[in-house]
Parts: sequence; structure tokens; C-alpha cells
Amino acid sequence: MSAQSEIIDIVSTFFESGKTKNLAPLRAIQLDDPRFSSYNDVPPLDLKDYATTIVLEELRFVSISDYNYEIKNIKVSIFDNSAIATFLLKQTGMLVDNKAFTGQLFSMESRATFVFVKMPKWKIVHFHFSKISD
Repeated sequence: MSAQSEIIDIVSTFFESGKTKNLAPLRAIQLDDPRFSSYNDVPPLDLKDYATTIVLEELRFVSISDYNYEIKNIKVSIFDNSAIATFLLKQTGMLVDNKAFTGQLFSMESRATFVFVKMPKWKIVHFHFSKISD
């Protein structure tokens, strides 16, 4: 498998975790290291470390039913032991509040950038989502 294919597979694995609710791969594909960071397009909007990112990703994905996503126009650039993947992301689903037994449909499009390092496998070391205005 080429490095570009590996990167695309990791990006897909990230979002498939939300679809399947199998969240274990999120920990396997991201670098558990103080150098990890992330920005998201939903609050909280501050820069997050690995532990905080994992907790928020898991919470978000379990709170969405009927989750679906579409990755469009992905571009992967590889530089020795680092890589960048940029793409447009469309996400849809139902945000569920189990305490109030309510749900709200959502649909959002974002620009996304994932930064990877090879240590020895490709791992996400940073990602940034930026919501595209309605």
C-alpha cells in the first residue's frame, strides 16, 4: 500500500469510528504525545492536547445517531516522514440528548487539515476543522 493510500485510509478510519461507534481506532491512529494538538469546528474551540481531544471525539461520536460523512477533494502531500491531508468534509446526523430524550438533525460542511508523522507507522499529530459558513 502506498503512503498516500495509508494516509487516506487513516482519515477514513477517523470518521468511520463515528459511524460504527467503534471508538478504539481513534486512539490507535493519533499520536499519544505532548506534541499532538487539535482545533475543532464545534465548541470548545481552543487548542487541545491528545487526552482532551480523545475524550471530546468519543463524546461527540456517541452523541450522534445516524452519523454519516463524505470526504471530498482530498489532497495528500508527503514530505519524508511527515504528510498533510486536506479535504472538504460533509457530516450529517442526529445530535441526541439522552437525558431530555430529544434530538436535533444537523448537517455541516468544513474544511479539514490533518498532519501526520511516521513513527514508525503514520499517525495523526494535528488536525484542524474549520466550518464553512451557511
